[in-house]
Amino acid sequence: MISGEHVDVSVFQEPKKGNYECGDSYFYIELENEFLCVIADGLGSGEIAKESSQVVIDIIKSQVQAPVEEIVRVCNGELAGKRGVVLGILKINFHNNIASFSSIGNIGIMVLEEGKKKKRNIPNAGYLGSFNRKCKVMTYQLRKNTNLIMFSDGVQDKELSQRFFVDSNVETIIDTYRQTTDKIRHDDTTLIAMRFKK
Repeated sequence: MISGEHVDVSVFQEPKKGNYECGDSYFYIELENEFLCVIADGLGSGEIAKESSQVVIDIIKSQVQAPVEEIVRVCNGELAGKRGVVLGILKINFHNNIASFSSIGNIGIMVLEEGKKKKRNIPNAGYLGSFNRKCKVMTYQLRKNTNLIMFSDGVQDKELSQRFFVDSNVETIIDTYRQTTDKIRHDDTTLIAMRFKK
């Protein structure tokens, strides 16, 4: 678990059965004014998928302060002619407590406010690397002590309905998920639990 000034983060990641390498890559960073979290899922699985997803992460590391739309545009351009990826990007602005999220493909996010029903995003169809993708950005006004759960398609819908996702400790969320989820993964799986503390 990483405990930042404004956001706590804990991560679960496992490769698909039969693979040593997970085709998903992720990256997060807390800066002075904002927080950024990204999951990139290379099409397919294993080493080849990992190569594409890691290319995207490397690009994003050099673009951390760019707006979400610009990050998507640059990544799409760099992936031309390479194996594609699906991509989810979350940014939290600490000045106005607004979370911005965009997903190309099937990276999901769930927002759980204390005592409130969870909200789920609807990703844009497709993947990066094929042609220019329109980037739809969703925004949420965050309250103090809100959980954000970001996940690749290896996480199943039935798993997302579990009550433990509202826990105040992100490490407990990930430990409970690890203990209750199927040990054999049928797809590369990445789940990132974040708690906005501001």
